[in-house]
Amino acid sequence: MKALIETRNTRPEKVFLVGVEIKSRNGGNTGDLLDELAELAQTAGAEVVDRGIQKLESPAPATFIGKGKAAEFSDFCRRRGVDTVIFDDELSPAQSRNLEKIFNCKILDRTSLILDIFAQRARTREGKLQIELAQLQHLLPRLTRFWGHLSRQAGGIGMRGGEGESQLEADRRKVQERIDTISRDLDLVRRRRSTQRAGRQRSQWPLASIVGYTNAGKSTLLNTLTGADVLAKDILFATLDPTTRRLKLPTNQNALLTDTVGFIRKLPHGLVEAFKATLEEVVRADLLLHVVDISHPQALEQVEAVNAVLAEIGAAEKPVIMVLNKMDLAGNNGTTISLKEKFPHAVEISAKTGDGISHLLEEIGTQLRPKREFLELQIPHERAEVIARLHKVGQVLERRYNGRAAKFKARIPPHHHGEFEAFIVS
Repeated sequence: MKALIETRNTRPEKVFLVGVEIKSRNGGNTGDLLDELAELAQTAGAEVVDRGIQKLESPAPATFIGKGKAAEFSDFCRRRGVDTVIFDDELSPAQSRNLEKIFNCKILDRTSLILDIFAQRARTREGKLQIELAQLQHLLPRLTRFWGHLSRQAGGIGMRGGEGESQLEADRRKVQERIDTISRDLDLVRRRRSTQRAGRQRSQWPLASIVGYTNAGKSTLLNTLTGADVLAKDILFATLDPTTRRLKLPTNQNALLTDTVGFIRKLPHGLVEAFKATLEEVVRADLLLHVVDISHPQALEQVEAVNAVLAEIGAAEKPVIMVLNKMDLAGNNGTTISLKEKFPHAVEISAKTGDGISHLLEEIGTQLRPKREFLELQIPHERAEVIARLHKVGQVLERRYNGRAAKFKARIPPHHHGEFEAFIVS
């Protein structure tokens, strides 16, 4: 599906941002949200010309903002050659149509912008299917915006005397058919993921998932911990497709670590629904690493936004390690102090420089320790291959080599129990 913001032009699209400050809802943080919207627009390849804010008791049903303010913004946009006006809230189809008539240019909302960025970033077939599904679901009720020729087609054989199908109805039917096809394809993806997950469970390797706000440093952390080569850039939604790598812990334990799509405030519900196949990795995880960009002035609000999405997908009760990232960029400001006070057991790191990574690995090993059983073993010295195997798959806590047999206290994964059963003392 063609991206909503075209980035192949010789010049970037000029955009104007609009926010509405409703005291009962956002309490005056509209400026922060518009800063983020500007970053989203730039990520999509647009040039932000300016922004406008209106304070309202509630959004206007017809135009979201007041008609007078809409006319004022429209006049400004005409003078500055603005191509697209982007609203920070989701607009209804009727509001979009009315605003297009007033501004005489393209009108987008925050949801459309995020969908466009996701469409640019998706690389795998699964990611592209999920984005197309979300775009089509968002487009379906808005199809009237794109058609002016809605006269009914002539009825064919068997339809004489009645009206034919309108162009709008035909297009809605085609979009719905495509939605049904993609939904079936994604069901196959979910079943394939379930098979892969069953294979991982047979290996008894615990699964940890990295979650967090977009651009918090999740992909950089995955690369640092596992040696992966995932794209890590200082842009919003640099990566969408999940990546899973093996993580070797200091406890000599293997775990699987998955990097997931970043979250954002006002994340469209339809996008969460479309990405359920991907987000299942979060729901099924044994442990979540919640990465927070501690250098960001709205870090606390970002934590709340991530927690809201986790609650929506049913992962709010998962064990979590709070990972305060980018400590090399954070000063001892109020946000940093507040986060440390709110999460006293959080691990402070810099995924870029590697500071604090060893502490984080120890904490992951501690959290995943229940996956192992504690054993005391006696292994004859001549069974060197068994001793080597114990050191390879288990965490040896104590060893004594005096006497006729070597004595060990160790933690091993339950599925290796049979290998050492003949040597277990207790």
